[in-house]
Amino acid sequence: GVVMAEKKKIGAPSKYDPKMCQTVIDCGKEGMSKFEMSLELDIAYDTFDRWQNERPDFSEAVKRSTRFSQGWWERQGRIATFGGTDGFNATGYVFNMKNRFREDWKDTVKNELSGPDGGAIVQKIERVIVDPREDANGQTG
Repeated sequence: GVVMAEKKKIGAPSKYDPKMCQTVIDCGKEGMSKFEMSLELDIAYDTFDRWQNERPDFSEAVKRSTRFSQGWWERQGRIATFGGTDGFNATGYVFNMKNRFREDWKDTVKNELSGPDGGAIVQKIERVIVDPREDANGQTG
């Protein structure tokens, strides 16, 4: 019979360990970002990202950890708003939250696609002819 050659896997064996899921959740409970979690696991961020797509248990752990992280940050802000944190910078906090948790913290912009009562949006171009002899208040002089 023909002996099939064993397929060799290219690259180093995966460092993945299911215990990493708990580490990720614990990181979230401390308010860490996904990037910090990858540092905590001592893996490259693209590996962290890839594992989220390849490993359902890891993906679920990251989703849970992200909820924990957002909760941690929101709790810090809630406490700090009432003077619980020295040196709290509300503007910096909001900026951080809008970037870290875009889905829940984005500013919504309402774009009207129709005018009053569903009618057309009227666009008006106005040309104003100004007498060069007039000043800003319309006075000739």
